[in-house]
Amino acid sequence: MNLAYVSTTERGATDRLLSAAAAHLAARGVALAGVVQSNTECADSSKCDMDLKVLPDGETIRISQSLGAGSRGCRLDPAGLELAVGLVGRSLDAGPRLLIVNKFGKHEADGRGFRPLIGEALARDIPVLVGLNGLNAERFLEFTDGAAEQLSPEIESIETWLNRVAPEGTAAA
Repeated sequence: MNLAYVSTTERGATDRLLSAAAAHLAARGVALAGVVQSNTECADSSKCDMDLKVLPDGETIRISQSLGAGSRGCRLDPAGLELAVGLVGRSLDAGPRLLIVNKFGKHEADGRGFRPLIGEALARDIPVLVGLNGLNAERFLEFTDGAAEQLSPEIESIETWLNRVAPEGTAAA
């Protein structure tokens, strides 16, 4: 199974790593699909706005919503997430060399979000790289039946893995 994940402990570090890796690989001519997340700190809140950039050069979609002062619920906007999933799903037909999923989050743990696309990409022999946090690690490992490879959180490690599982010049058909 050509599935790998990266995980960091610093807030936002996995998002920054995957964004940098996507930029690095794209600059080397690697055909990408998927999403990377950017976070913008809000001046009036301890929360940040969350945006997904659809790869390789698609639109940016806001996936966070303001729930008001004092709210404690999940700020994820499911409609924004599903819009991104739909756009990425269509891009798989182009035969990218790699699918990047910014995070295996609660929606994926519950069988929604990008989870079906991860399976579809693997069925098409498209390698998948996922960002993973500790909150959903157990559910991710159950989903992958332990077959996902953990990579060190470095661009070089990601590139080495990709070159091993999908040598340069290969793309899913």
